[in-house]
Amino acid sequence: MKKFVIAAAVAAFGLAAQAKDIVDTAVAAGSFKTLATALQAAGLIDTLKGPGPFTVFAPTDEAFAKIPKAQLDALLADKAKLTAVLTYHVVPGKVMAADVKAGEVKTVQGSTLTVSTTGGVKVDAANVVKTDIVASNGVIHVIDSVVLP
Repeated sequence: MKKFVIAAAVAAFGLAAQAKDIVDTAVAAGSFKTLATALQAAGLIDTLKGPGPFTVFAPTDEAFAKIPKAQLDALLADKAKLTAVLTYHVVPGKVMAADVKAGEVKTVQGSTLTVSTTGGVKVDAANVVKTDIVASNGVIHVIDSVVLP
């Protein structure tokens, strides 16, 4: 009886649920299938399952659909270019929406993203459409376009 009560209390307070890493969180969301495929093709799954912390500006499947199919297929086939594009969407550290400031931010890829906060948050030309999806090793902010270095 005592074990049942403890188990019920743990479940009720969500203590038993371990937070998922960035990759598992994105996959579970269901709207990042193309991103997951791209991460796999680039060999970045293990990196984004690592300790981090990372801030990922994650393009949705709809964002990837804005890229013409032939161009997207070519990108997915070019591991070096794909890796550069994907790591351009990742910033070291865990930056929550409340902490975002306008300006340039250095990416894992090495280039800088331009963040603007006038009329909503933008990363380069992409709009941030959902923020603060917390993962065990960082945070995901959803964007509506793929940004290119």
